Amino acid sequence: MFKTVIRRAGKCAAVAAAGLMMMSAQAAEPIKIGSFLSVTGPASFLGDPELKTLEMYVEKINEEGGVLGRQLELIHYDDVGNASSARNFASRLIRSDRVDIIVGGSTTGATMAAVPLIEQAQVPFISLAGAVVITNPVKKWVFKTPQTDRMAAERILSDMKDRGITKFGLISGTGGFGSSGRTQTLEVAEQMGMEVVADVTYSGSDTDMTAQLTNIRNTSGVEAVLNFGFGQGPAIVTRNYAQLGMELPFYQSHGVASDSFLELAGSSAEGLRLPASPLLVPDSLPNDDPQKEVVQNYKAEYEARWDSKVSTFGAYAYDGLMLAVRAMEEAGSTDPEAVRNALENIQGYVGVTGVFNMSPEDHNGLDPDSFRILEVQNGEWKLID
Repeated sequence: MFKTVIRRAGKCAAVAAAGLMMMSAQAAEPIKIGSFLSVTGPASFLGDPELKTLEMYVEKINEEGGVLGRQLELIHYDDVGNASSARNFASRLIRSDRVDIIVGGSTTGATMAAVPLIEQAQVPFISLAGAVVITNPVKKWVFKTPQTDRMAAERILSDMKDRGITKFGLISGTGGFGSSGRTQTLEVAEQMGMEVVADVTYSGSDTDMTAQLTNIRNTSGVEAVLNFGFGQGPAIVTRNYAQLGMELPFYQSHGVASDSFLELAGSSAEGLRLPASPLLVPDSLPNDDPQKEVVQNYKAEYEARWDSKVSTFGAYAYDGLMLAVRAMEEAGSTDPEAVRNALENIQGYVGVTGVFNMSPEDHNGLDPDSFRILEVQNGEWKLID
């Protein structure tokens, strides 16, 4: 009897030891952060700083001990701005790479192409794209870090009203971002009692928008002009606007909030306004602004590492990664449901883009006031409001 007990105890001890070894090995496995970004192609001005940001902060987090005692592993693919490629890479991240969370989707088109797969697989996803459709209506597994195009429209039109402007001309790109921005602008204008008296568009392949701008200029009652788009298009619109000698107040969307846009548009950008995060004017923030230190640190670290100017697009990736890390830490695991629940309940996270307050009804967590109104003065961004 005694020997039998000993054998059983020994067997139990062996099983327990094996279990501990398995748990230890599992704990040592890296946490996989998946990403698909437009690193090359027409939207590379988005994806390139996003990838650089993810790479440098994954490295930094790992040097500081990782998350939950585990290292982070970044697995990323370049979708070159193609929605079909984005969908295929999202599938690979889920089924082959078996990532724990996805932080990516440079464009609205790429993001929305991947959403059905991600929702079906039940993997937490933090998008870096702007359109309101990404999180409205709320999708259980989908979150985003940029302000929505609707918020941008609200902020721009509020600034117009402050300047006594009630009628304006709208020119927008026909891609996903520009099209959604146009829809939101039309809706917000109606709600605010403003009138869009001219409404024209351009395609991504257009190299001159003089005809569309001439249409706006010849429309009676136009008091200002708003261009909603991203990529090369807005810079062309800006140059054409100056060439036509149009002197009405001119606005761009947050889709071009970067120093690279100023380089493309040159002196033609003088006087235009747009909504943006405070990243472009960190030193203009008052000392008691909760974002000032975060914004200044990100700018300094990015520019020191890559020897290139920071952009608001890279900041979307910074906030996405930090929100993911915070959610995993609060969940105490990488369990998808636990991480998703933690993401949905994050309150008061001070990021570069804004202060995030998530909820079951809001998977973006920002409001229009997270945008600051900037104006180009002497070739530089200046904080107006």
